[in-house]
Amino acid sequence: MSVEPAIQSTFSLTVPEGAAEAAVLTNDARQFLIALANRFEGRRQEILEARRQRLAQLHAGATLDFLPETAPIRNADWKVAPIPDDLQDRRVEITGPVDRKMIINALNSGANVFMADFEDSNSPTWDNNIQGQINLYDANARTITFTSPEGKTYKLNDKVATLLVRPRGWHLVEKHVLIDGAPISASLFDFGLYFFHNVRVLLDRGSAPYFYLPKMEGHREARLWNDVFVFAQEALGVPQGTIRATVLIETIPAAFEMDEILYELRDHSAGLNCGRWDYIFSFIKKFSHRPDWVLPDRAQVTMEKHFLASYVKLLIQTCHRRGIHAMGGMAAQIPIKSDPEANNRAIAKVQADKLREVLAGHDGTWVAHPGLIATAKAVFDEHMPTANQINVPRPPVDVTAADLLKLPEGEITQAGLEMNIDVGLQYLEAWLKGNGCVPIYNLMEDAATAEISRAQLWQWAHHGARMSDGRQLSVDAVIATIPKVLDNLRARIGDEAYQASQFPLAARLFEEMTRADTFPEFLTLAAYEHID
Repeated sequence: MSVEPAIQSTFSLTVPEGAAEAAVLTNDARQFLIALANRFEGRRQEILEARRQRLAQLHAGATLDFLPETAPIRNADWKVAPIPDDLQDRRVEITGPVDRKMIINALNSGANVFMADFEDSNSPTWDNNIQGQINLYDANARTITFTSPEGKTYKLNDKVATLLVRPRGWHLVEKHVLIDGAPISASLFDFGLYFFHNVRVLLDRGSAPYFYLPKMEGHREARLWNDVFVFAQEALGVPQGTIRATVLIETIPAAFEMDEILYELRDHSAGLNCGRWDYIFSFIKKFSHRPDWVLPDRAQVTMEKHFLASYVKLLIQTCHRRGIHAMGGMAAQIPIKSDPEANNRAIAKVQADKLREVLAGHDGTWVAHPGLIATAKAVFDEHMPTANQINVPRPPVDVTAADLLKLPEGEITQAGLEMNIDVGLQYLEAWLKGNGCVPIYNLMEDAATAEISRAQLWQWAHHGARMSDGRQLSVDAVIATIPKVLDNLRARIGDEAYQASQFPLAARLFEEMTRADTFPEFLTLAAYEHID
């Protein structure tokens, strides 16, 4: 390893050092993290400041549009680097957190790809994060096993899915690791440790470190990631272009810079993904100040809405023009074994969603549960007989800024209000206890669901949204609904379980964020203060 000298830089932990820390945070790994922090923390702060400045401009009346200064990139003919063999066919990808049993089951699931997630489906407790690094190393080394409390043993099959890893976004820190007394970027921590410990074993297996990159808002943030990749590869003496990364287009500003994001990452790109739940959250958040920007019930904001359909068309056209994958979104349904009729309805929804995606031109899709892999795969197999659709000719589309910003119509209902509180509280309560991937009402939910839920509560409350029955919402009216939902949850789980739960804290956080005069940017930032 050849990294910049870390003279006078200190590395310290805010937690006791045990066997797990000793295994992951070796001296060389610490020096690598220090080098990443020294080189890139200043630029991370610059992009966060740029986000704040753009938000201030939106609040002052600006809007979003395609960047005139990058028109030459959008208009030029160029391609990203050729696709590695084990990323050619990505028709079904399964996602989930980095716990040991999940990793084994997902790699064995029959999916083409498993995205191991340090981000939205992972509650970022120190134990989850450090054990996750150990679990992923063992998975790549093919030594991972797990024995359940009942004595059942889990191990890897001979053939497993290709592994991708999603680090946390640029806005987050890892509070348990201090570089010169300041928390390290969570992105650099998650990426740095995985790359450092796994690059050699992956190359020996004919693969490489592959990533999903979340929450980016534009091409300058992609440039920062690309520079991190270049530095990391040089430091560890591996060829440039070894790393490949798929970018989730899950913020509305990023939708206007898809070409530019691919261009910045062109030597390391593995395409773009429609991160649709976070995209809806961002659509609310970036224009939260506008009283004319109120969305209907979350259940009514479907992919057929014009702004979402336009975003899909633009993403597919952009990726295929550049010779790379355009990945579809998540099917969050889970099998309903207790109710065959309800299960059939859920499967039909998944089939319809995947049919929409493959006919639109997506090269693959996401599922949240192994029980949905066969359903999704059957749809893609029927309509995509080749490894991907990158070279399938399609009529050009012309997506404008107005298309991407068209507000969806629909109603706001009492049921929608209560569902946002109910699902948001259930998810946040589990997250506070260390579980970031939560089955709720036969859907596998992650942090994006809680973010959309509380974003709508704030928007409806602060802009006096009119409900379908004629009532006008207010901050007090929304807050007054929280105890009602909380009482229903308490009755459902019982007093003893409620007393041992984190529901009171979850409710307090929801209330505080709903009352806030300005829209709180991320729920997970506030909640992170309350986990170890």
